[in-house]
Amino acid sequence: MIEIQTLERPQTVGEMVVADHRKAEVFRKFGIDYCCGGKKPLEDVCRSKGINVQTVQAELDLLDAQPDTDHQDFHTWEADELAEYIVAKHHQYVENALPILQELTAKVARVHGDRHPELLQIRLVFSKLAEELTAHLQKEERILFPYVAHLAGAQRLQQRPTPPMFGTVGNPVQMMEHEHDDAGQDMAEIRRLSNEYTPPADACTSYRVLYAKLEEFERDLHQHVHLENNILFPAAMALEKQVG
Repeated sequence: MIEIQTLERPQTVGEMVVADHRKAEVFRKFGIDYCCGGKKPLEDVCRSKGINVQTVQAELDLLDAQPDTDHQDFHTWEADELAEYIVAKHHQYVENALPILQELTAKVARVHGDRHPELLQIRLVFSKLAEELTAHLQKEERILFPYVAHLAGAQRLQQRPTPPMFGTVGNPVQMMEHEHDDAGQDMAEIRRLSNEYTPPADACTSYRVLYAKLEEFERDLHQHVHLENNILFPAAMALEKQVG
C-alpha cells in the first residue's frame, strides 16, 4: 500500500490534488501547475503568478464542502498496481494521440501557417515533445516501472530486492522528473502560442480540432505526471527504503 506521510508544513498543490482529484480542475482554471510544479505551497505559487490566493482558496473550499462521489484513492494503491494503471491509461493515450497530433500540427501549419505563423512554431515544439515523450515512456516501461514492480514483489514476499544497475530508484526518478518538467514547459509554450487553445475566427475544422486535441493532450499529461511525481515516485523511494 502506498503511504502518504503527514508533514508539519503547508500542503503543496500536488498534495492537495492527491487528497482530492477535483482540485486539479480548479488549479487548471487558474493556470496553476499541480504536476511538474506541484511541490510548492499554494500561497507561493499564487504569489509567483500574481494570482489572488483567497480567490483560489474560496473555490477549493467549495469543493471541500461537497461530497466526492467519484474519487480514486490512488495513494492507497500498491506501487506496481499504480504503475500498471499509468501505462494502461496514460502511456497508451500518449501513444495513440502522438501520431494524430503530429499529422494535424503539420497539416494545419502547412495550410494556415502563412497567415498564422505561430502554427509553424507549434509544429516544431510539438514535434520535439513527441520525440522526447516517446523515449521517456520507453525508459519508464523498460527500466523504472519493472524495478518498482520488483520492489513491490520483494515487500510482499518479505525478501531483499536485487540491487539495480542504476544504484538507487532515486536516480531514474530524478531523470524522469526532469523530463516531466521539459514536457510541461513545451506544453506551456504551445498553450501560449495558441492563445490558450483559442482558434482564430478564420480557423477551419482541422484547425479547431487541433487546438481542442492539444488542450485534451495537456490535460491528460497533467494527470499523468501528477500520478507519477506526486504519488508513484515518492512511494517507490519509500518502498526501497523499507525493503532495502
